[in-house]
Amino acid sequence: MASRILVSSTASGARHAALVSATARRSFHASARSLADGVAAAPLPARKPVGAFRGGLFGFLLGSTVAGAGVYGYILREYKASNELLTEDIYALQNACQRLNNYVVALEEKMDAAERKRK
Repeated sequence: MASRILVSSTASGARHAALVSATARRSFHASARSLADGVAAAPLPARKPVGAFRGGLFGFLLGSTVAGAGVYGYILREYKASNELLTEDIYALQNACQRLNNYVVALEEKMDAAERKRK
C-alpha cells in the first residue's frame, strides 16, 4: 500500500516537473530595438563595499546608543517615581511635625493656665 502512494507521488511529481520545464523554455533576450535605445547598455553604478570592521563598528555604536537611550529612559522614569514618593514622605513628615508642634503649644498653654490658677 505504501509503495503505491510513493509511486503515485513520484509519477505526479514527474508530470509536474515536465509541465514546469515546458513553461520555462521561453528564453529572455534583448531585442535589437531595446539595445539601440540604450536600455541594456547603461551600466549600474559601482557600489563601495562596506568592510566588516566598519560595519561592525557602526553596528556596535548604533547598538550602544540605542541601549544607552533605553537605560537613560528607564533611569529617568525610576528617578521621577522615587522623587514623587520622597516628596510625599517629606510632606507627610512636615504635616506630622506641624501637628506635634500644635499639640506641644496646646499643652504649654494648659500648663500656663493651670499655673495661673494656683497663684
